[in-house]
Amino acid sequence: MSIGGKLRGNLQVKTRLSTTLKSWLPILQSGVTELEETLNAIADENPYASVQSQMTQSLNAKIPKRNKAQSGGVSNERFEQNHISEQSLYEVLESQIDSKLFPTSISQSIAFKILENINDEGYLDVAVAELALEMGVSEGEFERVRQRFAYLEPYGVGARDVLESFLFQLNNTDLEGESYELATKVIKDLHNHSKYKNHKDYNLVMKTIKSFKNPPAIEFSPREAEIIPDIFIFERLKSDSLKNTTYELEVAINDAYYPKIVVEENLKLKDKQGAEFLRTKLKEAKDLVDALDMRKATILKIAIALRENQYDFFMGGEIRPMKLKDIAQDLGYAPSTISRAIANKYLECDRGIFPIKSFFTAAIDGDTSNASIKDFILNLVKNEDRKKPLSDLKILKIVEEKFELKMVRRTITKYRQQLNIASSSERKRLYEMSV
Repeated sequence: MSIGGKLRGNLQVKTRLSTTLKSWLPILQSGVTELEETLNAIADENPYASVQSQMTQSLNAKIPKRNKAQSGGVSNERFEQNHISEQSLYEVLESQIDSKLFPTSISQSIAFKILENINDEGYLDVAVAELALEMGVSEGEFERVRQRFAYLEPYGVGARDVLESFLFQLNNTDLEGESYELATKVIKDLHNHSKYKNHKDYNLVMKTIKSFKNPPAIEFSPREAEIIPDIFIFERLKSDSLKNTTYELEVAINDAYYPKIVVEENLKLKDKQGAEFLRTKLKEAKDLVDALDMRKATILKIAIALRENQYDFFMGGEIRPMKLKDIAQDLGYAPSTISRAIANKYLECDRGIFPIKSFFTAAIDGDTSNASIKDFILNLVKNEDRKKPLSDLKILKIVEEKFELKMVRRTITKYRQQLNIASSSERKRLYEMSV
């Protein structure tokens, strides 16, 4: 909105809460990536305030500069690859349904029906018989058209399951003769693939199968947004005047991505009512700067409190149980304020990037937190015997012995799923494929 547009707004000055107080909570609750949008929504109504983005500058700083010779000659193939990557799975498949593979109108209608029922992973998850009946064609005719999906890219889409998807993908490899026959046998008996290891083409076949996409539409899965941490806590080596060295945990706010609020103070109006309006707006603009500074100060206080309370974790140990009310009392805030302050925010340390809220975890028993148990389960699975993956029941027994507490198996199953760890039977199959 232009300055003139802002000034043509209501010049009537009304009694209202300070913008610092009004803006404080939404600014505090916004993550780094949403902060600029939140500030713009407030500044848009103020002729004195404008928001200067740091996000683009920070992201561009990560991109290495290329000279003109490098950037000038982008091949058509590269352009097409980038263009395809921006299309949806449906659009990519739709563009391939033509008269070459589907020469008749009925075959194209069947192909589009299949396309409509392919899930996000690329599998057809509706029975062929059901779809054939719906279209009024024979099951055999419908199936013959579906088999032609083996030649559409990404290869493997339209299959009913992972086994058939691998067979579809196999048809688009360079394997032939004995190696093709062996690959077919291995795919159909993947759990026992090692029994073919003496075959001369075994290594080639396994290398080919490992290159298959599972699921077939994995390249079209939603991409995770880049996580930008609000807080850094890193271990640093410090030396004193006597040259003694110690390790300290250094806390910092991620200022690189913080937007800046620019206050323009040179606007003037001659009439009394307009001048009063501008004085109010100037104060609100300055209050907005204060609100952003308060956000930084609050998050920094929380970061320092985390360093003190979770020192063992940052030095390689386990997370200690913490409650919002405990840190709220220490900092002089209400628990609801702390809850807003840690929402949608992340902390980066030597052990990785973590949601700040993960440090406020309920105690299961004594000083044992659910985060500690999840971390223990993750390490168990990472180091398990690949020939005999641990079942949830076995993990339960190990956890109970380790932490000296009683739990139920469904809790272990819930934690495993939250960690995105497959079941023992599924892990065994994946391990066998990676041999």
